[in-house]
Amino acid sequence: MGYRVAVVGATGAVGREMLKTLAERDFPADEVIALASGRSAGQEVSFGEKAVLKVQNLEKFDFAGVDIGLFSPGASVSAVHAPRAAAAGCVVIDNTSHFRMEPDIPLVVPEVNRHALRGFRKRNIIANPNCSTIQMVVALKPLHDIARVRRVVVATYQSVSGAGKEAMDELWSQTRGVFVNDSPRPEQFTKQIAFNVIPHIDRFLEDGSTKEEWKMAVETRKILDPDIAVMATCVRVPVFIGHAEAVHVEFERPITEQQAWEALRAAPGVTVLDRRDDGGYATPVEIAGEDPVYVSRLRKDPTVPHGLAFWCVADNLRKGAALNAVQIAEELVRQGAFERQAA
Repeated sequence: MGYRVAVVGATGAVGREMLKTLAERDFPADEVIALASGRSAGQEVSFGEKAVLKVQNLEKFDFAGVDIGLFSPGASVSAVHAPRAAAAGCVVIDNTSHFRMEPDIPLVVPEVNRHALRGFRKRNIIANPNCSTIQMVVALKPLHDIARVRRVVVATYQSVSGAGKEAMDELWSQTRGVFVNDSPRPEQFTKQIAFNVIPHIDRFLEDGSTKEEWKMAVETRKILDPDIAVMATCVRVPVFIGHAEAVHVEFERPITEQQAWEALRAAPGVTVLDRRDDGGYATPVEIAGEDPVYVSRLRKDPTVPHGLAFWCVADNLRKGAALNAVQIAEELVRQGAFERQAA
């Protein structure tokens, strides 16, 4: 049985990656439909190496008969069209922040909490977590199973692709401008991003944290364990693709480096690249286009009881967004969710 799949936001960076991932993983789709705003209707987007899809107008599209909708059009657009699609019988897997913390909508990373999919029929919507949260919980899960995570302190180094195509264009134009004496003009960011780092992602909250930092804390608790304390500092860096994180973890019970290495090497979705020599670690430029979460620099943190520190890197457009959404769809197929609906 093949499925009808709609990709919403198909002209954006994540939408294009969703189409690419569906094709690469040979998802069992009889039909793939590319949807975007009216101003993008009529454009063409690639699906696989040879196929080209004509973009249709989201506002006018009828979701009746569509099995799965992979949404990444922006939170305000998902707020309107995801419930409309869900009411028509389409299972929505939404990559925006709009539905993530609603208690009756599962927030899912398949390697971590696929069991949460059991409740998806309440709203017919499943939320894809924040990109920085996804890679961190994939790395934390095998360690949590051994010793239970009590507290996490994380600093992120997030690429500009997390802010969309215009942000990537701004990094490119500013970088070029520096070399031709053209003063960079920030538009997508609050400060110059070329040759700079900006400790500010999303809006500021009353307590001084940013919305991105809040997301990492509350999403980790919803996905992994409600008792985990998370302190995050989220930073935008002049990298095109790939998020990195320096993670310090305090556990409830003792855990050795050897135990952690063994658990991570056996964990789904994780690749350990950790040699204690020059270049024996993963960086964003090397993992762009790759599926796993790479873990490096694992070592004891002697400043807290039962502490470990590690560095993790992942392609934020793939595992941080498109791949995770497609994996959720694959898990629904594996569980027979659509067959049960038909019955």
